[in-house]
Amino acid sequence: MKVEFAPLSVPLQRRLQTASVVQWVFSFLGLAQCCTAVFIGLFFTRFWLVSALYAAWWFIDREKPSKGGRRIHILRNSIVWRYMRDYFPITLVKTAELDPRQNYLMGFHPHGVLAAGAFLNFCTEASGFSTLFPGITPHLMMLSLWFRVPFFRDYLMSGGLVSSDKESASYVLRKPEGGNVLAIIVGGAQEALDARPGSCTLLLKNRKGFIRLAIQHGTPLVPVFSFGENDLFEQVRNPKGSWLRQLQHRLQQIMGISLPLFHARGIFQYSFGLIPYRRPICTIVGKPIPVQRKHRPSEEEVDQVHQKYLHELSKLFEEHKAKYNIPEDRHLEFI
Repeated sequence: MKVEFAPLSVPLQRRLQTASVVQWVFSFLGLAQCCTAVFIGLFFTRFWLVSALYAAWWFIDREKPSKGGRRIHILRNSIVWRYMRDYFPITLVKTAELDPRQNYLMGFHPHGVLAAGAFLNFCTEASGFSTLFPGITPHLMMLSLWFRVPFFRDYLMSGGLVSSDKESASYVLRKPEGGNVLAIIVGGAQEALDARPGSCTLLLKNRKGFIRLAIQHGTPLVPVFSFGENDLFEQVRNPKGSWLRQLQHRLQQIMGISLPLFHARGIFQYSFGLIPYRRPICTIVGKPIPVQRKHRPSEEEVDQVHQKYLHELSKLFEEHKAKYNIPEDRHLEFI
């Protein structure tokens, strides 16, 4: 006997979608602090052995974030991420095939405030990455400091996140069997300070470390542009030279992370809050750019590949912008 379940009502679907996004937002805003508090707090209870054993495991496992991480497919395939996908919604578009016998380095643009597109497309299966790119395993780089937080580090690695250091990148890119993608949000935390609706400014003009990395490993570069990434939040005005921008820049130098003052909608109202607006995101994966391997590339060689990458990224943006209501006279600006 076949049992059929009635589809969820639209209001219930909307509530589940919003709940999934709330979980995602606050997991990055507060879960790290909660994990730290629990780890320390357990030492002062009868369950102190839990933290003691975890501390020993943490020491033994300390290099794992730089060795490809430890993904958990059940968590990557969780239904929670599909609700999050449908909230915006978020879609992933392929424009060219990727050979599973090769490794690739993807440059993701723009960062946005919380990199929603990068997280959902590369750290979950909600948008169908493995279906679009069979035989390819994605790894998304994240600031190394987050992997120093007990328990939280394991949550991050479960989705395929790895630490953002050269050793970690080289480990993924030099795998001889191929079939690996290293995704780097090139603009990083600093670019988040310019993330606001309508912005087409990318912090990329002098970002060449990922280019040098690709040349050293002979890894094809793949430009990725996520339309709508900057439209999820409003940000307090912080022009360069303002006291707020100087303070944010100083805090970034100290802590390694940027602190954009953002806001959007609330959970039960739409006027103010920390929940992102329900606006579509479409992440376009461009075609691979072949790179000639050289162990010690010169500055001129790095510049040549960098210029080619900028050209291909701009071309990708121009070819697709009309589909996503970007004005004809608006172009990418590299700073």
